[in-house]
Amino acid sequence: MEEMAQLAANYGFPMVVAGYLLVRLEPVIKELQKSIVSLTIVVARQSGMEFEEISKIINGG
Repeated sequence: MEEMAQLAANYGFPMVVAGYLLVRLEPVIKELQKSIVSLTIVVARQSGMEFEEISKIINGG
């Protein structure tokens, strides 16, 4: 039981901080993903790609 208390004391704070940062940064990461997809579409269209080709690139297949 002492080992469990020691593990919680040692690793509890870093886990809480990591969880907090993940929750805080998730919306930012999603917004960046949308921006990357938009830029991919713009660059692909400027290079003359068709919509079907762009869809394959974005959807990973």
